[in-house]
Amino acid sequence: MKKKNDSKSPADLVRPVKAYKNAAFLNSPDARTIRVLCEFVEPHSRFRKQHVGNTVVFFGSARTLPATEAQNNLRELERSSPSGPKKKAAHEKLLSAARRDVRMSRYYEDARALARRLTEWSLTISPPSKRFVICSGGGPGIMDAANRGAADAGGKSVGLNISLPFEQTPNEHQTPDLSFEFHYFFIRKFWFVYLAKALAVFPGGFGTMDELFELLTLIQTGKTHKYMPIVVYGSEFWRDVIDFDALVERGVISPEDMDLLRFCDTVDEAFDYLKDELTEYYLNGRKKG
Repeated sequence: MKKKNDSKSPADLVRPVKAYKNAAFLNSPDARTIRVLCEFVEPHSRFRKQHVGNTVVFFGSARTLPATEAQNNLRELERSSPSGPKKKAAHEKLLSAARRDVRMSRYYEDARALARRLTEWSLTISPPSKRFVICSGGGPGIMDAANRGAADAGGKSVGLNISLPFEQTPNEHQTPDLSFEFHYFFIRKFWFVYLAKALAVFPGGFGTMDELFELLTLIQTGKTHKYMPIVVYGSEFWRDVIDFDALVERGVISPEDMDLLRFCDTVDEAFDYLKDELTEYYLNGRKKG
């Protein structure tokens, strides 16, 4: 009598999952370095395919509204007149915030106009590989204004989005093939700096200041060897929230460190400065020094 064969046939065997297809592993702490590497390699591949080698980066608040939206919000509040002292006090706070939003909305409009003018100029540059592409954090506020301005001019733009529990939702104006979603802030910052040839910093909060000062530190310490003109837009805002002169007076930065910044208050001034600097150092090839 023959013994029963208990061995399984090859067709019955379940093949193990390849490591690079194992979703549980790829999302585990052990695979963090792989995820970080993906956020470096995948954008690099897309930038190469889209022929993007030079960017002008816009930083600024995600909370800054377009002028029309801010004005409409204010008008709606002005039409209402709640009764009772508590409701009136709360309404006054809302009105004060809405008036502030209207004042701050000029920066949205100026960022949009500056991005449009830079893109219009850039589209005239030949060969196309030398053109400067607008880059933002991809979200609302000043980021939306920058991508929108580039779209107004018929140009493409980059959106380096970051996954956050609030505020950061991708805006509709960034070029789809150049829209990214990052998990790691430090890799996102790398891509802000790596391709940047100039920077325009509009009024913003912690995130904007973090980005500005990290980039200033890289330039000041010589960690980035390229020349990068930096426009700090809205001198009234910036000199009110950061006393740059006090940093010099107290000896914590050198007087020449202030030469890294160019304060501008009009779109014409910012555009002319950036266009001249980018032309001289990146199109005409003059060395900084």
